[in-house]
Parts: sequence; C-alpha cells; structure tokens
Amino acid sequence: MPLRDIDDIEKLKKINAALVGRVERSMDQQVNAFSLFQTAISLENQVRTRTEELHTTLRRLERSNIELSAAKENAELANLSKTRFLAAASHDVLQPLNAAHLSVSALAEVQTSEEGKKLVRQVERSLETMEDLLRTLLDISKLDAGVVQPEIGDVSLEALFSSLRSDFLPEAQKKGLSLKFRPVNVVVRSDRTLLRRILQNILSNALRYTRSGGVLVGTRHRGDTIRIDVADTGCGIPDDQREAVFEEFHRGISTLVDGGLAGGLGLGLAIVRRMAAALGHPVTFSSKVGRGTIFHIDVPVGMGAAAEPAAGAADMERPRGYGLFGTKVLLVENDADVLSAMSSLLERWQCLVRAATSTDDALDLIGDTDWVPDIVIADQHLDGGDLGTSTIAEVRDYLGRPVPALIVTADGSELVAKAARAAGIELMRKPLKPAQLRALLAHLLA
Repeated sequence: MPLRDIDDIEKLKKINAALVGRVERSMDQQVNAFSLFQTAISLENQVRTRTEELHTTLRRLERSNIELSAAKENAELANLSKTRFLAAASHDVLQPLNAAHLSVSALAEVQTSEEGKKLVRQVERSLETMEDLLRTLLDISKLDAGVVQPEIGDVSLEALFSSLRSDFLPEAQKKGLSLKFRPVNVVVRSDRTLLRRILQNILSNALRYTRSGGVLVGTRHRGDTIRIDVADTGCGIPDDQREAVFEEFHRGISTLVDGGLAGGLGLGLAIVRRMAAALGHPVTFSSKVGRGTIFHIDVPVGMGAAAEPAAGAADMERPRGYGLFGTKVLLVENDADVLSAMSSLLERWQCLVRAATSTDDALDLIGDTDWVPDIVIADQHLDGGDLGTSTIAEVRDYLGRPVPALIVTADGSELVAKAARAAGIELMRKPLKPAQLRALLAHLLA
C-alpha cells in the first residue's frame, strides 16, 4: 500500500522506526566490516614487520654461526700449529739436553771427591726436571689439540705392574718406603702407553708426598670393569683442593728430599685427567688429611688371556753392570755435540766406536775395511734427509745379517715407533739415561 494512502499516524511511526532500524543496522554492519578490514590490514602489517624482524634475526644468527665456525676452525688450526711448534721446539731442545745428559754421565764416572759427585747429582736432577717439563708440556699440548689417538688393545696388568715396580722401587727404597704390587693375572682393554703413563704419574705423586709407610697397588673386579687402586700413606688431599689437584701447576705440600724441597712440577695429575678422558677411564680418589690417598682407575676387562711377563723384562729395565769391553759400535748421529758425548760415553765403557753422520758415511765405514759392527746405534733424523731406520736397513743388507740395532731419537711420534717395531729395531727416546742404555746394549748383545 502506498504511504500516501495510510492515514494512521501510529502505523506510519512504526513503519518509520522499522526503516530507521534497518538503516542503522546496515550502517552498523558497514562500520563493523570497515573495522574488521582495518584490523586485518593492521594485523597484516604487524605480521610483515615481525616476519622481516625474524628474517633479520635469522640472517644475523647465520652470520654469527659462520663467524663462530670460522673462529673454531682458526682455533683448531692454531692449536695444531702450537702442537707442531712445540714438537719441533722440543726436538731441538732435547738434542742438546741429551748431549748434556751423556756428558754429565761421563763426568760422574771420573769424579773421585764427594763434592764433585754432589755437584754432578745436582746437575743430573736439574736436567731431569727440564726433561720432565718439556715432555709434559708437549703431552698436554697434544692432548688439548686432540691429536692423541689411543690404540686400544689387550694389556696385561701383571706385565705392566712388573715394569712399574722396576722403575719406582729404587726411588721408594731411597726414601725408606715400601712399594708393593699385588699379583694380578688379568688383561684389560686400554692403550698400554697411556695407561702406563697414568699409573706412572699417580705413583710418582704418591711417593713424592709420602714420608713414611709406603704405596700399595692392587685391583678389584667390578663386573665388566677392573678397578686399579693406588693407595699411599702420605699427607692426604684437603676437601677444598679436590678439583684443584687436577689443574696445571698445582702443587701439594712440598717434602724434603736430599736436603731440598721437592714439590714436583704440578703437572702430573693434569696429564692424568686428560689421558684418562682420552681413554674413557674414570679416575677418582678418596683421601684423608694426614692418613693418605687412594686413587681409583676404572678400566674395561680385556678379551684375551693374561700374558705372562717376559722373562727378564724387569731386570732389563733396571740398570745392571754388564761389561761391553771390545764391542764394535757403529754410531750414526748428525748432531756434533750428541755425537761427541755419545762417543765419549761408549769409549769409557771400553767400546770400539766408529761415527758417521749419514747413510753414505756409515756404509763407507764398513765398506772399505774388515771392521764389522756388533751393533748399530742411529738417530732417526740424519743429514740429507736420511732416516736412521733406512740406514740400519742398508747396513744390515750390506752385511748380509740382522745386526742388532737401536734407534735413539728425540722424535716422540708413533710413526717412528711403528717403523722401528716393523724393522725389529729397539727404540730409546732422548734424553738418554746412560744406565738404561748400557743395560739395553748388553741385552741386545747377549
């Protein structure tokens, strides 16, 4: 019905109100839609902003990762360079140190006065301290650089204990201490050299900080593990130093030895912790101040049967007074000081020495005469890039027989040790201990 035909005012008001309400609702919907639109735009801008911020953060993180990776690589290269430098430096330092050892040993044999003998002993102790420090710093450097790769195999504890007893018994007897190793017929899985070094450092500390009583080494079977215990009756370790004892250059209470203070270098247990970590052998200890300390090393049980200790092995390691009178020695050494000192020492042992500095020199000495060496002693790194192992091989080939031979070197790498073992050549590290050299020569010539 057209509006002009409606006479009822109230009805018109109702219609008007309905129309106004519809218009208002329509406007509200439009306002709401516009508000939603604005909200959507605002949210989209926020999302875009946050996304850009996230991308920026990710790019920064990626750059940081690249920088960290580069820094890590540089640090590793620096570590390896440091290790190579220390290895080269220690080799160069060990050469004159070896010459000094040999010269002092020769000097000791001609001393008749007590004052002279005392001075020689002081020089020998100083040289041994220098040697220990150099070798230990090199070991720490190698372990920190991660270049030490353990060679895991079956290790006879009986043979290892026998060797350690031979090394440390004279020191214990000198201090009036007992040193006991409980017999054990067991094999463990470890690297023999590193495990021996761990026990050697712990034993050295035990004897150093024990004034009375002694040291006992034993084992306990714990499932798939053998626990090696090294117990002493020394001064003990206070609770507040339980971690500090494994830090570099940390020393315990010094003890009196030969009228002087001997507190060690403070590096023994630092080496122990690093080597034990490389092997995966937990090292712990219990201690009571004034009563002593027990160190525990947990080592996996081996898979093979226990090997019997080699007959006479302990005796060979302990210096003995064998006679070398008339022994013909071909000495191949390119360092003039070491050559002179070694020749002098061998001649004092009544050996007949002929010296060379290279492979060609050595072959010339045996090529033009009927002089046939009883034994060959050679440095590994010789003039002209010659290697001692190769020189010995050529001398043996020329003579047509496997003449006994010994490599004496300051090169501590496993590569040299493997080459010597493969050729059936004995190996000694510089600086030499003359008494051990003499015992080994007598053993090779027996």
